[in-house]
Amino acid sequence: MGVLLRTALEFGLSLRGIHSTCFNIAVYSNQMEVTMGREAECTCDWNATSAKVKALIEPPELILRGGLKHRIPFVEMKQVRADNELLRFDFREEKVSLRLGNALAVKWVQYLTTPPPSLAKKLGITTDTVVRMVGKPDDNALLEALAAAQSSTGTSPGTLILARVDTPADMTRALKSTAEQLDRGVPIWFIYPKGKGHPLSENEIREIALPTGIVDTKVAAVSPKLTALRFVKRRTHA
Repeated sequence: MGVLLRTALEFGLSLRGIHSTCFNIAVYSNQMEVTMGREAECTCDWNATSAKVKALIEPPELILRGGLKHRIPFVEMKQVRADNELLRFDFREEKVSLRLGNALAVKWVQYLTTPPPSLAKKLGITTDTVVRMVGKPDDNALLEALAAAQSSTGTSPGTLILARVDTPADMTRALKSTAEQLDRGVPIWFIYPKGKGHPLSENEIREIALPTGIVDTKVAAVSPKLTALRFVKRRTHA
């Protein structure tokens, strides 16, 4: 999928278009791992109860749906280990296992026990990055990520743009004020409230941004309340 995704982005496709062609599935006997995120249909043994479930890794939780319904925060999972075809762990003094198969059980243990990347790393902020911040950074996670940059400002060109937006009008203003930088290829993250009931959605952000000549390349969770879409100038081919 990596090669296909990079090629599609080079030709100016949005993530929405790419998703329709890049939903690759790898099957392990009776389980499946979905490329865009991790999920598996398997048997779950929860103490004395056994049921068929769909297990989804959606950081910061492991979610079970189907015969058993639970939301399990990673931080509350203890003794996470692979035992042949089983993923085993303890949760609030209860014994839980998922019958994933040998290979997938090992993969999920690695995923569940590896510390997630910092927000700064997900956004591409390093000690060499000069961030131009458009709008107010009103989230502690966002402030912490900005602290990792070489500097941040609301006016200088910078090497990365973060735009905190809530409404279509915010989007329009951000695009107008950063148009020169975007035309030079500086990437921009639009950071907006996640979930339903807000003036901006992922699709609405694309509808406003794509006609300006930029294309979405990445999605990142910012905090429990905020998410982000990254855009960069669309490449043109002779």
